[in-house]
Amino acid sequence: MPPTPHVFVEKYRSFLGLIARLELDPRLAGKVDVSGVVQQTLLEAHQAEAAPADEEARMRWLRRILANNLRDEIRKYRSQARAFERERSLEAALEASSMRIDQWLANEQPTPSQHAMQREGALRLADALMQLPEDQRRAVELHHLQGLTLSQTAQLLDRSKGAVAQLLFRGLRHLKALLGENPAP
Repeated sequence: MPPTPHVFVEKYRSFLGLIARLELDPRLAGKVDVSGVVQQTLLEAHQAEAAPADEEARMRWLRRILANNLRDEIRKYRSQARAFERERSLEAALEASSMRIDQWLANEQPTPSQHAMQREGALRLADALMQLPEDQRRAVELHHLQGLTLSQTAQLLDRSKGAVAQLLFRGLRHLKALLGENPAP
């Protein structure tokens, strides 16, 4: 029996939230309700007549819906904050974030079964990140998934480089334990 539509779309909540947070300009973070945008995306996916059956196509489809919803939300602030607009399309940015997540999970996944494992890994990573304390999650996302330097991450988090290094250490240790790679003591 196939999963209910609610279970089908709910599976992607953390993943969509992660890529939205990674691509949202930090200056807009307080103005754009990422969880609301993700909720709207899941609602639209749930209401859709047909979703792609293939997992990879489904994730692209959901990213496209998310990009449109995030774009709409950002447009509310366009007249007030033109400097925040990006030159590249939001959809391309979300795709790039997803690719960075995939690259972080594995260097190369050549076979179809390994591609499926990689997609499942991205969903597991997003779920595990949501279980980290907020400061650790933000540090890991900024440094490892967005590729910011330790100094840039420290500046955005308004902390010293040493404090961010500790957040990263604890966050990665906790994340590995959650993913079952290296259980924490």
